[in-house]
Amino acid sequence: MNLGKIFKAGIIDDNPTFVQVIGMCPTLAVTTSAINGLGMGLSTAAVLICANLVISALRKIIPDKVRIPVFIVVIASFVTIVQMVLKAFVPALDKALGLYIPLIVVNCIILARAESFASKNGVVSSIVDGLGQGIGFTIALFVLGAVREILGNGSILNFAILGSHYQPILIFILPPGAFLTLGFLFAGFNKLSKKKA
Repeated sequence: MNLGKIFKAGIIDDNPTFVQVIGMCPTLAVTTSAINGLGMGLSTAAVLICANLVISALRKIIPDKVRIPVFIVVIASFVTIVQMVLKAFVPALDKALGLYIPLIVVNCIILARAESFASKNGVVSSIVDGLGQGIGFTIALFVLGAVREILGNGSILNFAILGSHYQPILIFILPPGAFLTLGFLFAGFNKLSKKKA
């Protein structure tokens, strides 16, 4: 398999958020700011890459009857490690993301990639797939969080960019703002994809 195509697919052609439309719970819930989106995206990407690596390496010895429970145990192990690292080194981000870090265990993106890719391909291809999908998810969450933060607070990464005269549009940092922003980003992504096609 062409590693470049696998990597590009995760970011553009098969983006988890804008094309596959999976992992919507954290996408909508934690993207009130760019830093939250980046933190959640990178946490998910780390789990995805590590889980793909282990599942791919063990794919020939995991019996079919127990493959899903094995996948979940592997994923849960890496989620626990990521959560411990966040608690130790970035406690403010850990607190901001809260319950959504443990919920990475049941994130559709990770289980879908384990089932559809890592369990059927070699270790290197699976790592590249995890990296591409993880970066694609991180970019989507970061962009969504950045747009919501700019419109809802007039800042990006906690730096004021629109000046003191800007009147924040508070709906964008509330749950309905997540749906509105995601809808506009879907439309933009689809329009760009159609132009390329």
